Amino acid sequence: MSSPVVASRMNLAPAVLFDLDGTLVDSSGDLTAAVNALRQTLGLAAVPVAQVRQGISSGSRAILALGLPELEPDAREAFVEPFLLSYRDMIGRHDAVFDGIAAVLETIESNGSCWGVVTNKREDLARIVLDRLDLSARCAVLIGGDTLARHKPDPLPVVTACERVGVDPRSAVFVGDDPRDVAAGRAAGTRTVAVRWGFHPADSDPSTWGADWVIDAPGQLLAVCAANP
Repeated sequence: MSSPVVASRMNLAPAVLFDLDGTLVDSSGDLTAAVNALRQTLGLAAVPVAQVRQGISSGSRAILALGLPELEPDAREAFVEPFLLSYRDMIGRHDAVFDGIAAVLETIESNGSCWGVVTNKREDLARIVLDRLDLSARCAVLIGGDTLARHKPDPLPVVTACERVGVDPRSAVFVGDDPRDVAAGRAAGTRTVAVRWGFHPADSDPSTWGADWVIDAPGQLLAVCAANP
């Protein structure tokens, strides 16, 4: 792994866009705490992070399907908004960027490039995550799942993020832990990176998603984010 000082001399892409949960941020602790707060109100025992982790990239309903398996889908629907309200209160208690991400972001910035977030999480919640991790002022653009008329896997959020930072999508890189990230990036014209450390289901292999690169650790990201010749 290159050090930030050495890597900062690389000719990196002008913009690197990230999915949020499972790519930049390990939000599994806060989301599990929110699930367990609901379970407590229902008189149910707490569940471990491992039980809900693989549903995180698929959104609140997938998280509740794993976190409240005792309830039928129609019954769980009534808990979506209470879950999101509980999660909003929990944000920042357990969240942290994945090991190695901080150095990657520092290197992108010191190189003169920018980074941003394109997520299917509601924009207000995503902004709170970035605020509480002291990343908002450094994030060049944030596109949430409700920011625009369409969300990933549609390319519109990625295209819009590139427009807002003034970068041609063909010069940008989009990094994510879900097939929808790769689909959105490819359709938008960016180069795409699939990460193995995220929240995708165990039976979903990132090497089959069609990304330009698949990486195992954040430290590998700088090499694949080199600018086009």
